Amino acid sequence: MIRKLYDVIVVGAGSMGMSAGYELARRGFKTLLIDAFDPPHPLGSHHGEPRLIRHAYGGGAAYVKMALRADKRWLELEEATGEKLLERSGVLNIADPDVYSYEGRFEDAAVHGVSIESLDAQQIHERWSGVRLPDHFRAMYEPNAGYLYSEKCVAAYKKVALQAGATLLTHTFVTNIKPEKSYVTVSTKDDEFMAAKVILSAGAWFKTLEPFVHLPIRAVRKVVGWFEPSGKSFDAGAFPGFTFGNASGGYYGFPSIGGAGVKIGRHDTGVEWRPGEELEPFGTYPEDEDDLRRVLESFLPGAAGKLLRSAVCKYEFTPDDNFIIDTHPEFSSVLLAGGFSGHGFKFSSVVGEMLADQVELGKWGQDVGLFSARRFAQEDN
Repeated sequence: MIRKLYDVIVVGAGSMGMSAGYELARRGFKTLLIDAFDPPHPLGSHHGEPRLIRHAYGGGAAYVKMALRADKRWLELEEATGEKLLERSGVLNIADPDVYSYEGRFEDAAVHGVSIESLDAQQIHERWSGVRLPDHFRAMYEPNAGYLYSEKCVAAYKKVALQAGATLLTHTFVTNIKPEKSYVTVSTKDDEFMAAKVILSAGAWFKTLEPFVHLPIRAVRKVVGWFEPSGKSFDAGAFPGFTFGNASGGYYGFPSIGGAGVKIGRHDTGVEWRPGEELEPFGTYPEDEDDLRRVLESFLPGAAGKLLRSAVCKYEFTPDDNFIIDTHPEFSSVLLAGGFSGHGFKFSSVVGEMLADQVELGKWGQDVGLFSARRFAQEDN
């Protein structure tokens, strides 16, 4: 077995890992990316185009600042690759105010210069006639938000990472991680690799890295469906991305892009999944389609046509739905990026930058107080 030496090894080359790999390689670090599959692929959390990107974000100022920086980095990736990755469709966030309020977001948006509008049910219907809401519903509309083509984003980062000199090892499972005094050894079935720093960004597969690292990340099976709309009012360019929340749950969706149908998914609930288990196909449970169709029939009736396509993916929830971006509790040479809880993709451009900053400069470049891995140990005490 031959040991190969790198400056940084990234374990898990999905959205976060591939972004970090590019950032590191372009800064001159000899970088190895290891993935159990071959990104972009349908076995993680980044497939099933697209993903929303918003800036007036729940969770406080740290998220807003990261979202704005992420947006800038996506535009830079577009320029570097010549690929169209971000569409500014606007995002309409609809809620029953008896269940959810956007007040905190309005305050953060004002502080950070994010353009938003407050709309009532009648104003929403006047602007987007296909939306049917009870009179007391309200919305926060963000005109400069939109969506990202997730698989194209990962492919774009892969392209520029390799061009910058990163090495990508695909279809390879990591079997062991062993920190030594001045380096970390990462083992696979056939080889050993050494680096001064290691980044773990394994997504739903974090449990395969135990017992080296224990994180309270719960992987959950999620489904999305594309439904045939009537007419053109739900087409991309005419209809925005959207989120929806009431007593029945939280949902998100997209206009019909290129005739694909209106995409909708449910943010909450889900069946727990563990690495190695079969990911049950769409339709295994009646609620796979029923939950999605019920929301469309109630509030976007013109988009509740036949199911055109479906997909199954994974969320990786932390107990508080906030991310984990931190150093390993015992080994400062190992960085952690995980638990993105179904709302992390939009941030992958800035998370990669943050990880590279920590490697190169010894600082994150963003406020990571919310994202400490140690917060869970504190809760247990």
